[in-house]
Amino acid sequence: MTPAEEGVSRNVCGMEIWINPACSKCRSALSLLDAEGADYTVRRYLEDVPTEDEIREVLDRLGLEPWDITRTQEDVAKELGLKEWARDAGSRDRWIAALSEHPKLIQRPIITAEDGTAVVARTDEAVRDTLSR
Repeated sequence: MTPAEEGVSRNVCGMEIWINPACSKCRSALSLLDAEGADYTVRRYLEDVPTEDEIREVLDRLGLEPWDITRTQEDVAKELGLKEWARDAGSRDRWIAALSEHPKLIQRPIITAEDGTAVVARTDEAVRDTLSR
């Protein structure tokens, strides 16, 4: 297990990755970051749950809406009936509150880059794109 997978934070140069250690996409992203010698901080977002303001900031950096980063197939999403929720400006805060209350709903991994952007890093290509910034 790498230091990142064990939850050891590295010194940051402005890059942070939100992970669930049980997620294979997260482990793959960490391996690629380590192979490239990237400096980053790991945030286990299921334990260190993002606030609503942090989620808003990441959404702004991603250029996405909360429903765009919501894992709608999770059991809690089905229990909440998220697929039926409106996807409009008036419903945005409701979605953000749900993501903060139920962080398992947040798509992963998310990398925030030094340049102020962010990416949902589910592919090696997305991770490499972040590293090239």
